This record gives sequence, structure tokens and C-alpha cells, in this order.
Amino acid sequence: MKKRLFLLDAYALIFRGYYAFIKNPRINSKGMNTSAILGFVNSLFDVIKKEKPDHLAVAFDKGGSVARTEIFTDYKANREETPEAIRLAIPYIHEILTALHIPIIEKEGYEADDIIGTLSKQAEQQGYQVYMVTPDKDYAQLVSDNIFMYRPARSGNDVEIWGVKEVQEKFEVQNPLQVIDFLGMMGDAVDNIPGLPGVGEKTAKKLLADFGSIENLLANTNQLKGKLRENIENNKEKGLLSKQLATIMLDVPVTFDEESFAMSEPDFELVTKIFDELEFRQLLQNFLKTYKPEAIQAIPAVNKNGQLDMFAVQGDLFAQPQVVLEKNNSANTLHFYQLADTPMAQQLLLKALLQQAEVCFDTETTSINDLEAELVGISFCWAAHKGYYVPFPTDKTEAIALIDTFRPFFENAEIAKVGQNLKYDIKVLQNYNINVQGALFDTMIAHYLLNPDMRHNMDILSETYLNYTPIAIESLIGKGKAQRSMRTVPLEQVKEYAVEDADITWQLKNVFKEELPKLNAQKVYTDLEAPLIKVLAAMEREGINLDITFLKEYAKTLDADIAQLEAAITQQAGETFNLSSPKQLGDILFEKLKIDNKPKKTKTGQYATSEEVLAPFASKHKIVADILEWRQVQKLKSTYVDALPLEVNPITGRVHTTYMQTVAATGRLSSNNPNLQNIPIRTPRGQQVRKVFIARNSDYVLLSADYSQIELRIIASLSQEHNMIESFLRNEDIHRATAAKVFNVPLEEVTREQRSHAKTVNFGIIYGVSAFGLSAQTDLSRSESKELIDTYYASYPNLRNYISKQIEFAREYGYVETILGRRRYLPDIHSHNQVVRGGAERNAVNAPIQGSAADIIKIAMIHIYEQLQAQQLQTRMLLQVHDELVFDVPKNELDIVKPLIKDAMENAFTLVVPLVADLGIGDNWLDAH
Repeated sequence: MKKRLFLLDAYALIFRGYYAFIKNPRINSKGMNTSAILGFVNSLFDVIKKEKPDHLAVAFDKGGSVARTEIFTDYKANREETPEAIRLAIPYIHEILTALHIPIIEKEGYEADDIIGTLSKQAEQQGYQVYMVTPDKDYAQLVSDNIFMYRPARSGNDVEIWGVKEVQEKFEVQNPLQVIDFLGMMGDAVDNIPGLPGVGEKTAKKLLADFGSIENLLANTNQLKGKLRENIENNKEKGLLSKQLATIMLDVPVTFDEESFAMSEPDFELVTKIFDELEFRQLLQNFLKTYKPEAIQAIPAVNKNGQLDMFAVQGDLFAQPQVVLEKNNSANTLHFYQLADTPMAQQLLLKALLQQAEVCFDTETTSINDLEAELVGISFCWAAHKGYYVPFPTDKTEAIALIDTFRPFFENAEIAKVGQNLKYDIKVLQNYNINVQGALFDTMIAHYLLNPDMRHNMDILSETYLNYTPIAIESLIGKGKAQRSMRTVPLEQVKEYAVEDADITWQLKNVFKEELPKLNAQKVYTDLEAPLIKVLAAMEREGINLDITFLKEYAKTLDADIAQLEAAITQQAGETFNLSSPKQLGDILFEKLKIDNKPKKTKTGQYATSEEVLAPFASKHKIVADILEWRQVQKLKSTYVDALPLEVNPITGRVHTTYMQTVAATGRLSSNNPNLQNIPIRTPRGQQVRKVFIARNSDYVLLSADYSQIELRIIASLSQEHNMIESFLRNEDIHRATAAKVFNVPLEEVTREQRSHAKTVNFGIIYGVSAFGLSAQTDLSRSESKELIDTYYASYPNLRNYISKQIEFAREYGYVETILGRRRYLPDIHSHNQVVRGGAERNAVNAPIQGSAADIIKIAMIHIYEQLQAQQLQTRMLLQVHDELVFDVPKNELDIVKPLIKDAMENAFTLVVPLVADLGIGDNWLDAH
């Protein structure tokens, strides 16, 4: 059997790993983005585990291709700068590969594909089977009977291995070498290889079928017709150049060294040290499974009480690498978890609970939907490595009787309650008429204040701060379609899992409680985030009423609008095409209608058709305006009109959104399942969606309370901008007042257009609007936009000073703060990448303003909730949409509630300028707003 050599294209796998996590980057407790490292090393370990190669090496680009740049200076010229996180990742990846004893192959002036091409051919001649590990299709040209492309698994798809047959089928060629001609004809937008104008994938395949190569094609252009012939004949040199650029070199000065490429045992201690520094707990387990699967099995025995059995035979555990002993889990950590499953045990547990100052508890339930969830059990902990589990009967009456036993604990306001995502547990207990009292310490929220950009789930926190890997829930109930109820799991296993959760949470509480004061986060937690938990729990549980009949009728209206827009677009295009296909749309707009001379392309070579790309053309081409409108209507219908009825809870008949305190780094709440904060209120169609949210019944009305220009009031106060402050104190329309200053006209002579431009600048300043950005949002030219911004800053000089000071503060301290001291950390403020650094600078200005607005409305929500409770009113707070609160109010309480809400909002915090809350009332949300 032939030996197998695996050659990995480092940068292709690094970029792939980085972008796989782009929507949910992996940030460790030091604020470092580790996505690129994690993605690459996971791919490496997958290959080693799955394939068990004899020989392996990793090839890196170094300095780009000198040969290609010499013949074509624009080669790869349009590539964006490498993301900062990837540049920082490379030294770590080098360190990891060195510790794994895997050779790194790089050569100044050559690219990885050239290195891999050269090594592949050398190894093939020495009798090896070679697998080129890369997602890059260009490597297909190298495939032979003994050289294969190994495309790693992605998005649920399995690994793809391309041999000669697969290349022939995918590229419709006779020989893999023809892939070079295919690439030369098509060109490559990513590498800036020009190709032959007008030749796309289908045309290239047809030309190859007819002519076999670029050279043969160029020698027989007389067989072509029309525009295609003209394009090819006028660009012969471009075609030959493109083929040369697309050809992988096979003469790089590198040598396949059988001995140094052989797989060998890694330096376990060094790998462990690097992974610990990067906080790669799970990857460390993956590493052990990859190189020492027997080490995972060699764990201390556990006796029937779940304790470490000190007298059991330990096998050859101590012969394994020291790394195994350094990782803690339930099997190798002494712990004492007990069942309280008899009335006597439960009474003794209650007695002990009532003697504590604070206790951690955690519910085990039948569902993640808290309104439908039934109790399976509750675990309690108030000392590390000790805890108790109370299993609950399936009979609801018996379960209610059991939970009533523990009511004295849960409703004791003197005992602080600790938990991870306590809002969920509070709502589950409310299903049993238990109202949790006492101070709350939520480890998820505490960590969010300490490190807002990191993930906050318990497993991650446990591995990062306690060096402890918890029992995986999947090991008990499985996952996907095979997932079963926790009630089917043996009681002993449930006890170990459930009490461990409470135990870990208790230990995390001890860690975070010490850290909060050190980072000035104690006040924000105690005064704001902790009291808000119960407020949000009440809002989520209350839900809001929907007018389903109106929704169904509105769906018909939108269907008619969609059909009308599609007909108009088809007519203007002159043909029928799939509007949802970016490729077909791009071909229509940029090839057929030619709305742009230099259209942008995506990394795959297709025309870019995002809203950002198309928006500038909307005013010049009606078809573009219609396409953007069609997209808006489609999204509105699918996201809200069709989806909202499906969100109605069958038990309550109402829609219950979930508010998350730990998502937005600025401190803003986010709404989910369904998201009620993104309904496009500025469009007439979006406004109609607000009509479907209605009062409880005819005896109620909806009341909307909205802060008036709160972010501008905050920026005026923080910047001490006297001109802006005076306008607010005189109760002037701030946008009109701004327009009067920047356009140098009397207040009463400001036009609607001038006010609109001033409003755009007022809000744009918060987000660092540029002349280009302002021009895109208005009908002003770039020069007019620049002049307007310059005049704006001249009119408000303190504002520019404030912005500069905020950026300077961020550079010095690495964070900025809201008025309550909430911190936003900005690790990219010193980035060498101008785009990345510019984003951090904008956040330095924006975060204190947006975050302060979030803090203020949270204060108001807490005060309003407390007053409604204290006065035993029937009014309920239903929604929070950034600067707006929505209430369900009995008509007979309006006279009490209106001044209560207005006063609480306007006096939530004292700024230099007054806070103003505008109140509206209606049978539905639109009328109330």
C-alpha cells in the first residue's frame, strides 16, 4: 500500500476558519479574537484523526508571488488587507505547528499553491499518494492518478476528495491540466486575473469542449461569432497572460524530505501551554483525542455516590502525559452531590437553605420555552463541590405540592439567589405560582459586564475561569431529532449533571464577585442589570396581543404589491429571471442593462448586488429602486406578516418576545423569538405592521412612551456643547436649530430639506458619518457634504473636542464608559489596519452615547415597574424598543399611569439638558406611537 502525504494550504484554511466564525467570533477573556487559530487547528486535527496520514506538512505564502507580479503588476492588487485577527494569529499557528512537530514549508517570493504543487509532484515520483488539503479549486489542475484534492468538511457537508474523475466531471474537461485553460478564460476576481471579457463559467466550459485549450481557441477565433469573437480577438494577450498567472508553478526551490515530513509525537507540554494561554479548553480535549485517545479513557474511577474512588485501580493514568491530570471534570474532581428525594431529606434541605445568606439554584425542565416548561428537578449549592438535587414528579398536582415545600426559601427576600440566566428559572417557577424574592446574582450578566465581547454560556465560563469541563447535556439527552426528555434519563445521571451546574455557577459567582468592583462594574450590576432581571421576566411573561385578522388581510395586500413590483421589474429587464438569484440579477443589471461601468464583484467572482451596492443607483434607475422595494416588501412579509401568527403562544394566545441583556456590547437590550425591535417604522408598510399589536381588550389601550432625541441630549451634555444645550433649554426643534446655524438662516426660514440634512448630520455625527456617507444618505454631493460637516463642527466646536477626547481616552485606557460607568472595551483602537482602527474610534464616540441612553431607559423601566407593583396597578409594561416603552393600560388607570410613566422617564437621570418623554395612546401600537 502506498504511503500517503497530506499537504495543507495554511492561509486557505486560516481564512476559511476565520470567516466560519465571522458572525460569532471566538473572543477569549483577554479580548483576543482566536477564530482563525481555532478554525485552522480544528481542520488540522480533523485530517489527522480521520486520515491518520503517514506524512504531513503545512505550506505558507511568504511575500507573495514575485514571478506573477513581475509579469502583471496588478496581480492580487484588489485584495483587501488581511484582517487584524488573522495577522495576529499567524505567529500562534507557527508556534502550535512547531510544538506539534509538523514541518512548516515557506519560501520567500512564492505562494503556498506553488510550494504544494512542487512537493506533490516530487512525492508522486517517489511512490506517494498525495492529498492537497485546501478548499481552493485552482489546485484541481494538479490532480493526477496519485495526487488528490482534499476539500475539508463545511456547513454540515462531508469531506470531498477530488481525483481525476471528479475534476473531469466538475470542470467538464478531458484532462485536469485543462483547468488552467478554464481559469485563464474565466479569470479570477479574487486574484485579479483578467480572463477573457464576456467569458463566464458556462462559456468557458463550452469553449474548452470545442477547442481544448486557450491557444487552440485563439488560433481558431474565425469559428466564433458576434461579440464573443470580437472580445476574444481583441484580448488575446490578456487570455494568454491569464493562463500563465493561473498556472501553478512546479519548480519552487523546496525538497520533499521523507524523514522530516513523517508524523511524529508532539510536545504535549508545550501544546498544552499554548492552548492554555489561548483558553482553548475544548480544543485541548480534541488534541488529546487526536494524538492520545487512550489518555481520555484513563480517568479516575467514580464510586456509586459520584465521588472519586481513591482505592480503585487507576490503570496507567500516571503514565499518560501530564496534560490529562491538569484538566478537571466530574470524574477526576472530588465532589459530594446528594439526592433529596424523600420528604425527610427535603425538610432537612429546606432547613439548611433557610440558614444561608445566599444560595445558587438551577432548574431542570422539559423545555427551553419557559412558558411551557415543566419542572424535572431543582439543584441547590452554597459551597464548592457540594450540592443537592430535588427530583420532581410528573404529576402537576404533586409537583405543585413539592415546590410549595420550598416556597419559604424562594420567597425569602433576605436570602440572595445565585444562578446562570436566572430570568429563565424565575419564569419557570412562576408557572408554579412561586415568585422568587431576594437579591439576584446572575453569573451570565456579571460576566457580560466584565467581558462583553466574549461568549457567556456556562460551559465556556467554566472552562475559562475554573479550568473545568462540565458534563455535556448531549451525553444525557442526545441532540437533534434523537433528543429525548430529561425525564427519561436515570436519576443518578441527572443528579450529577444538575448539581454540577449549580456547583459551577456558585464557583463562577465567587470569581466574578471579586472582579466586578475591580473593573468599576459593581454599580452597573447592582443598580441596573440585576433589578432589571425581574422587570424583563414580567414583560416577557405578559406578552402582547395580536390582531390576526388584520395580519391575514395585510398579507394579501403585500402579495399584490410583490406581484406588481415583479411585473414592473420584468418589463424593465426585458425578460423573466429569478429575482432572488444574485447571479441572475447581477447579469441583468451589469451585463445587460450596464448600470455601472465598473461593477463590484464578490469573492466568488459574481456581481455584488447587496443593498449597499445597489442603493446609489436607485435614484438613477427605476428598476433598481423597484428591486430594493421588492426586497423590503418580501422581507417585511416573511419576517413579520407571515411569521408573527406562528409566534402566538397556544397557552396564552399572545406573542412573547425574549429580551437579552448580554448580547449588545453597548448595553442595549436585544429582542428575540420574535425580534420586535426591528420593525421598519420609517416606511409606510412597516408602520402598518405596528397596527397588528393591539390592547388586551376594549377596556384597555396601548400607551407608548418615547424619549425625545435622547442620544442628542446625551451628546450635548457629555460634550458640554453650549450652543446645542441652549437650543434644548429653549425647547427648540434641535434639527431646525442646527439647520439655522449651519445654513446661517433665521430659525423660522429653515426649509424642510435643510432640516432633513441637519437631522442626518445630527444623528450621523454619533456614528462618525463621513462626507461620502452623508452624500449617500442625502441628495448632496460629496463636496457639499464635506462643507456641511465642516460648518456643523464650526457651529458646535465643543462637540469636535469631545470626540477627540473620547478617542484619546480610549487609546490610553482601552475602553470608554457610559454615564453609569458601563465599560465598552476597544481592543482594536491601536490596530494597524486603518479600517479596523476607524471602527474602534467610532465606537469610542458612539458607545458612551448609545450606552448611556440604554442605561437611562433601564433605570426608568425599573422605577416604573416598582411603582406599578407598589400601587398594585393592573397596567403592564409590554415592550422596550430602544428609546420607547409600550404599556397595556386599563382605561380607568390612565390618569394615574400617564404622569407616573412620564415622571419616571424624565427623572431617571439628571443631565445638563432635560429629558423629555412623549406619550401617545391608541387601540394599537401605531396609533399610540
